[in-house]
Amino acid sequence: MLTSIKTNEFRGDKSKELGMMYFRVAIILFGAQLLMGLIAAIQFIVPGFLFEVFDFSVARMVHINALVVWMLYAMIGSVYFMLPDETGVETVGIGLGKLAFWVLTAAVTVVVLVFIFVQVGSGTETSIWLINEGREYLEAPRWADIGIVVVVLIFYWNTFATYMKGQRTGIMTVMVANLMALAGLYLAGMFFTDNISMDQFCWWWVIHLWVEATWEVFVGTLAAYALIKIIGAKREIVEMWLWIEVLMLFGSGILGMGHHYFWIGTPEYWWEIGALFSALEPVPLVAMFVHVLYDWGKEQGIAKAEGHKGAVANNGPAIAWIVTNAFGNFLGAGVWGFFHTLPQVNIYTHGSQFTAAHGHLAFFGAYATILIGMMYMGVQYAYGIERLKSTFKSKMAIFLITFGVLGMTVALTIAGYEQVLVERAELGAGWNAFFVAQGLPWYVQAQVWRAIMGVVTFIGFIYLVLDMLTIGKQAKAAQEA
Repeated sequence: MLTSIKTNEFRGDKSKELGMMYFRVAIILFGAQLLMGLIAAIQFIVPGFLFEVFDFSVARMVHINALVVWMLYAMIGSVYFMLPDETGVETVGIGLGKLAFWVLTAAVTVVVLVFIFVQVGSGTETSIWLINEGREYLEAPRWADIGIVVVVLIFYWNTFATYMKGQRTGIMTVMVANLMALAGLYLAGMFFTDNISMDQFCWWWVIHLWVEATWEVFVGTLAAYALIKIIGAKREIVEMWLWIEVLMLFGSGILGMGHHYFWIGTPEYWWEIGALFSALEPVPLVAMFVHVLYDWGKEQGIAKAEGHKGAVANNGPAIAWIVTNAFGNFLGAGVWGFFHTLPQVNIYTHGSQFTAAHGHLAFFGAYATILIGMMYMGVQYAYGIERLKSTFKSKMAIFLITFGVLGMTVALTIAGYEQVLVERAELGAGWNAFFVAQGLPWYVQAQVWRAIMGVVTFIGFIYLVLDMLTIGKQAKAAQEA
């Protein structure tokens, strides 16, 4: 994957080249995210580990921000990769897009170095502009915030101008509309108000509506494109489900935000509305996959009965990750999300390890899986491979990463259950109750297992990187032979 831009079949297709550049940075940031998560997991068990050198608050901050940034890189790369195929024309403004890529990469590098070496500052305007804005998940200093907005505006212009110039498929129509919402919502997190309820209200517009509305729709467009390219799915079927998903996700995503309004003084009716609609978000995406795979299997069976080979997936690793996405999204965002969104439950689970369990499985199942699948599609096209088959490393990567994340999710769920039972219900959620719960065997053992499963996930990531570095060359050599 790292050499694929130089030894590629993309000559003349600058948009796909740019997409691969984004993929390369994304995979590096993915590794950084996992490494920071391992450090934080160890600090849960051994609180003195790297104390006053690389504290838990910093490790957690870099872990979460690296997650958001690597996914944004992979999303932007995926759009540049699919634009020529969907529109039928070369992407507009590639030179400007490459400039934005280097500006964003330089900015991200500086911000990460500041997070690691400077870490925090005093509560002044200087710190807000140069070090950290201090708002969870959006800690980037203000100069970087402004830079991100400029980069995203360039990206959106390139996408919109290409869409207007070329064919206007249903997939690209949804993508263009969704990107406008994705870019606009970020602005809600760029101003500060002294009213903490109002501040949190606007902050959730970024954190929730990004993830549970615009990102979910984004994933749907990528899935629709990938299913057409990999298994020859009928465009009318995937686009039909995509439009249903847009209606449900924008509706449920906006209304589902109400389950975050439990603690900030907003009207109580938001609690039930938010809990109900949050659980509905993954349903249309799963329905699209089930419908498409059923039709594909039926048509393949008919073709074989008639003596033909029938259609088969032309990219084994990609389809494996994309199918994992459908059901990982349903489990992580739907099932684990619904576990603790009802207000009658959330009063006990809010801020516990239940939230971390949901977050780990939801981000992995809903987003990481589809983006890794897109990277494998990039490798296939970069080397001009007609059919990319799974290797031992491919299978080990998806097995270990999925098993590791599921293991972390179960461990964190157990830790959250212990917190709810002891810290919240029995001891009344006081300050002392928090420390008592942290020292009990269930909690400690769960955190140990979380760290072990984190190691398993990281080993899977190593297999993933090794596979992406070699699978293209091996498949190309086999194809030529």
